[in-house]
Amino acid sequence: MSKDTTSEHLRAELKNLADTLEEVLSTSGEKSKTELDKLRNKARAALDESRHRLGESGERIAQGTREAAGRADEYVRENPWHGVGIGAAVGVVLGVLLTRR
Repeated sequence: MSKDTTSEHLRAELKNLADTLEEVLSTSGEKSKTELDKLRNKARAALDESRHRLGESGERIAQGTREAAGRADEYVRENPWHGVGIGAAVGVVLGVLLTRR
């Protein structure tokens, strides 16, 4: 799944959760106990699903970060002077940006 599709899915999940919780809060005084129990169960299911999806996304992001760090480490070990040059260039750019403030 692409990053855009994942973020769209998460936005949709969170909107669904917010809508469900808003419905529970706004109509709690007007509903019978049975209807409130149904709404609570719906809200709980939406919350659990959102937590699950957010957990999966966090794990994917962490895994991607570990892979990128591993590739960067491998590249620097194979090409140490390129790594030094890249580090120096990043340092110069950050220095210039920070002194402009």
